[in-house]
Amino acid sequence: MTAYTVDSPAKDAFNKFSTGLFAFGYQKIAKKAFFAMPPDNAHAAMIDFCRAAGKNKPLMWMLREMLNYTDPILETTVMGVPFTNPFGLTAGLDKDCDLPTVLNAAGFGFETAGSTTARPCPGNPRPWFHRLPQYHSMVVHAGLANIGSKTVVRRAEKAWTECDEMRMSISLARTNDTLCGDLDEGIEDYCTSLRRAAGRTDMIEINVSCPNTMAGEPFTDSPENLDRLFTALDRIEHPQPILVKMPLNKTWEQMHDLLDVLAEHKVQGVSLANLQKDHSKYDVPADWQGGLSGMPCQADSDELVARVYREYGQRFVIAGIGGVFTAEDAYRKIRNGASLVQFVSSLMYLGPQNITSLKRGVAELLRLDGFSNISEAVGVDA
Repeated sequence: MTAYTVDSPAKDAFNKFSTGLFAFGYQKIAKKAFFAMPPDNAHAAMIDFCRAAGKNKPLMWMLREMLNYTDPILETTVMGVPFTNPFGLTAGLDKDCDLPTVLNAAGFGFETAGSTTARPCPGNPRPWFHRLPQYHSMVVHAGLANIGSKTVVRRAEKAWTECDEMRMSISLARTNDTLCGDLDEGIEDYCTSLRRAAGRTDMIEINVSCPNTMAGEPFTDSPENLDRLFTALDRIEHPQPILVKMPLNKTWEQMHDLLDVLAEHKVQGVSLANLQKDHSKYDVPADWQGGLSGMPCQADSDELVARVYREYGQRFVIAGIGGVFTAEDAYRKIRNGASLVQFVSSLMYLGPQNITSLKRGVAELLRLDGFSNISEAVGVDA
């Protein structure tokens, strides 16, 4: 694998130039084309393009040569999993696991595919997405549309065996359709997907916080419901570490009660957090349903990461999600307590080369602050 590091000045200079060229091309050409389409159409076009591009080996070689920056200071081991860097794609974009080849070539440390569900799920009525460019945000109301965990897990396993550097995680959620039943039905839905995923990826995320479903969020409505779910999941053998994707809009007392439950189960980490459900601070048309991604999540997510790290940092690894656009944004989450950092909205607003900008920028910030490895910076401000 070609590596652009601080030890190779010529390649490092080329990487800076090619990343800048990529950013220019995205802003002037690709973004204008995508943003000229309705968001749902643009999302589908992007997935189709990346699926086709991933099969083109010369194109993937070129993408890697242009974008893949590596630096030893970013290497880390989290929950026993080694990462070349801790920056990953959060669940929600690559619902059916179509993008691993492209993301691996671009230099992502990991991807979280899905969320996927036990039954194939058509999702909510369209439109699924609305743009809020003034907030660098999307209103998301997809409702867990995916082709089902039987197929998505198989794709994720294939990527897990083929991606040379990038780690694979898969996010599992409850099917959102008219067949949803009582709490026991929902628990079995999760169990079905976990049985399918056991031993077939590096990590597993259990998403209990999707805000756009017919059944709501019963497993975060009460600690008792969450306990019932993870009592069942604990019985399923799986070698991968488990993270739980938590909601953003709980009071601290509610979140504390839920985390206390998870601490009693076979859970190694928490993903903080899901979409922003509070529209009150933002100019969002009343008929636009869904949660807000991107910048509206940033402040609440940063605060939640720090608070959870202070009280549960010895128990849970934290994956920080929400409003990561710059290296400073990512570094703040790390210093607040995140060992992993996930993002998605910045890819749409800034371009796919933003993974390179984040890695290079955080490496520079770490050295400025005297750290020799990224793990040393985790939680220093919390």
